[in-house]
Amino acid sequence: MAITALQAAASGMKALDTKLDVLANNLANINTVGFKRSRTNFEDLLYQIKREPGVLNADEEPIPHGIQVGVGVAVSGTQLNFERGGLDTTNQPLDIAIEGEGFFQVRTRFNGEEAVAYTRAGNFTRNANGQMVLGNSEGSLLEPAITIPQDAVSVSVTNDGQILVQQPGDAEPTPVGQLELARFVNPEGLKQIGKNLYIETNASGTPVTGNPQTEGMGSLRGGSLEESNVEPVRELIDLIKTQRAFELNSQSIQSADETLQVVSNLRRF
Repeated sequence: MAITALQAAASGMKALDTKLDVLANNLANINTVGFKRSRTNFEDLLYQIKREPGVLNADEEPIPHGIQVGVGVAVSGTQLNFERGGLDTTNQPLDIAIEGEGFFQVRTRFNGEEAVAYTRAGNFTRNANGQMVLGNSEGSLLEPAITIPQDAVSVSVTNDGQILVQQPGDAEPTPVGQLELARFVNPEGLKQIGKNLYIETNASGTPVTGNPQTEGMGSLRGGSLEESNVEPVRELIDLIKTQRAFELNSQSIQSADETLQVVSNLRRF
C-alpha cells in the first residue's frame, strides 16, 4: 500500500538530511588545520516478507524468489577519513606536521574532567610560561609538557621529534624536550569533541605511544602544517547527488499521496 511508500520515502529524506549536515560540516572546515572529512554510511531497514524465497509451488518445486518489500533507509554511522591532507610550508618553528601515522597528545577538559586528547593539528605556540600549547580556542597543553626557554633565539624540530633551541652564547642547539605521538588500531572509532581534538573510545582501542619514527609512528616535519583533507570538488558533487536524491524521495511521497487520493475517492455504485 502507498503508506509503506510514504514511510520509506520519509526515511530517505531524513537520512539524506543527515548526509547534508555532514557535507556542510566538511565544507565549513575546508581551511581547518588537520581536519578529517567524514562520510555518511546508510543501511536498508527491515523488509516486509509477503512471500518467503524458496517456498514450494504447486508442483513441489522451490520458487526462485520471494516478495520482499523494503520499508526505508537509515544512517548506520559517520566514518572519518584519515587520509593525510596536503602540507603547507609556513616556516613557523612551532608548526609541526606528521608524515605518516600518529596523533599529537594534549591536555584538555572534557565533561568537567581533565583528559588526554589527540589531534593531527600541529599549529603549536607558547603560553606565558613558555610551555608548548596547541593553537586552539583553549590553548591545550602539549603532553608530555615541553618548556622553551624565554631567551631562546631559535627553535627547531627534528624528524624524530626532538625540540632543539639555541640560546645566547651557545655554539650548537641543545634539546629541551622530546615529542611523543600516539596511534590507534581503529582511529575511525575516535570521538570528535571539537577544537581539533579527539578522545579515545572503546571502538578506537587504547593508544600506543612512542617517539616519531618508532612503533609504527610517522616522522615530523617542522615549519609545516597538515591541511584539511576535504576535496572541494568531491564534496560539491556529493552535495548535488544528495540534493537530487532528496528531490526524488519527495517525488515518491507526492506519488504515494496521489495514489491514496485515488483510493479515498472510490465510490460504491
